Amino acid sequence: MKKTLCGLAVLTALFSTSVLAHQKGDFIVRAGIASVIPNDSSDKILGSQEELEVNSNTQIGLTLGYMITDNVSFEVLAATPFSHDISTPYGNLGDIGETKHLPPTFMFEYYFGQSDSKIRPYAGGGINYTTFFDEKINSTGANAGLSDLSLDDSWGLAVNAGVDYKINEDWFVNASVWYADIDSTATYKAGGVQQSTEVHIDPVIVMISGGYKF
Repeated sequence: MKKTLCGLAVLTALFSTSVLAHQKGDFIVRAGIASVIPNDSSDKILGSQEELEVNSNTQIGLTLGYMITDNVSFEVLAATPFSHDISTPYGNLGDIGETKHLPPTFMFEYYFGQSDSKIRPYAGGGINYTTFFDEKINSTGANAGLSDLSLDDSWGLAVNAGVDYKINEDWFVNASVWYADIDSTATYKAGGVQQSTEVHIDPVIVMISGGYKF
């Protein structure tokens, strides 16, 4: 009887022990698939009623976070370079060029629940910096008399929300959504004449990932 009671006590202790996740001092790494979905708009171009448009793109996303307390973290979002076609309905041109960008984003986040919760939803806010590079006018744009495309870098506010689902003490899966205020000025030449167009990209970024804490 004594042995039985001891065995039950051990089993009870094992199954009642909470596995801590996302507690003060932890580093949290996530990697997965991130899609940038622009809510784009721009000034009217070339005296028309048409705008410049930016398409969606999917790349590898990465976040690195540090738990300042059991509930508050600082996190950085990074990714492999996103590549976007730039198009316009003006003159039925369609795609006229392309650009690449990197959107490092710096966030403070609040995690709901306790450090031993299996599910940890969170929300945060911070700053996005987007740098554009490899801007190009394609053959369609060049045939329409366009050249010398350039996009200014952008600083803007960002917010996010997500949830981690704990698999074991170290590993978890994640789903998150971000919104970033990305505004840029596109400069280019049309028929040799310098043009300037304000572009508002303002994307939603959706990310599905796996994570590890240490």
